[in-house]
Amino acid sequence: MASANQPVLEIKDLKKHFPVKKGVLRRTVGQVYAVDGISFAIGVGETLGLVGESGCGKTTAGRAVLRLIEPTSGSIVVGGTDITHLSKAELRPYRSQMQIIFQDPFSSLNPRMTAGDIVGEPLLVHGVANRKERSEQIAALFARVGLRPAQMANYPHQFSGGQRQRIGIARALALGPKLIVGDEPVSALDVSIQAQVINLLQDLQRERQLSYLFISHNLAVVEHISHHIAVMYLGRIVEYADTRSIFTRAQHPYTEALLSAVPVPDPAIRRHKRVLQGDVPSPVKPPSGCHFHTRCPYAIPRCKVESPPLREIAPGHHVSCHLR
Repeated sequence: MASANQPVLEIKDLKKHFPVKKGVLRRTVGQVYAVDGISFAIGVGETLGLVGESGCGKTTAGRAVLRLIEPTSGSIVVGGTDITHLSKAELRPYRSQMQIIFQDPFSSLNPRMTAGDIVGEPLLVHGVANRKERSEQIAALFARVGLRPAQMANYPHQFSGGQRQRIGIARALALGPKLIVGDEPVSALDVSIQAQVINLLQDLQRERQLSYLFISHNLAVVEHISHHIAVMYLGRIVEYADTRSIFTRAQHPYTEALLSAVPVPDPAIRRHKRVLQGDVPSPVKPPSGCHFHTRCPYAIPRCKVESPPLREIAPGHHVSCHLR
């Protein structure tokens, strides 16, 4: 259990590399550097927004944090305990403290199970309560996420997209976790439904002192829900700060480009968009030095050969750039 001053989650130099195999003998000919040495911490009742383009390693990072996939190296500390190398049996007690909400609210639900059974499955697997108590807890979870307990007997196809995601949230809450990883949890929903789900997540956070790792490419959503933001590019964190600092004093050229692409809901305001040149490099063969130098308008010769460390340039504001 995390104390008030102890982070719920602390990640240090986490890496996840996938081998590239070719030929009949399936020899390893390279590595996909999906996550390449990231570090961050999430406090009690806080939300860290993890943002970046598709393919930057956000989802891989989230799954490695939960050990749904095994990290290549680095450490994962949950409530003061290093869980990086725990066996499946040793990890079991920590599974209840860490849960995930998936991106697609339909494919993440078993179509052959009723909604009540889906939400109650974690309770059953962990042997929590008897059948009657489980039924009461499931009904309470349904009511809390905005569903009617009478809908417990329905199947996933009988719900709308927003309702399915509420089922996913109820399932994540079932064991009373301290940390929830949201892997693009609202990206598949209509804008009006997105707002309802975000408000629900915030209400639950205040009630239960939940901590969120909120993975998204939508900066407008991340700004609304996050206390801190980490910007990822090609497996690395290039900027890390509180939300206000990111949106008012972004220091990394990549963060500036992302922010310039956020739509402004006022036709009278014209924002200059910084269009990045070229495509995102392959994570199999990332550029030398700073990974962003091939698309950066401010790149200098040093950027091509030397990888900039993530340095603190102001209290709580970290940037990986030679020019800052």
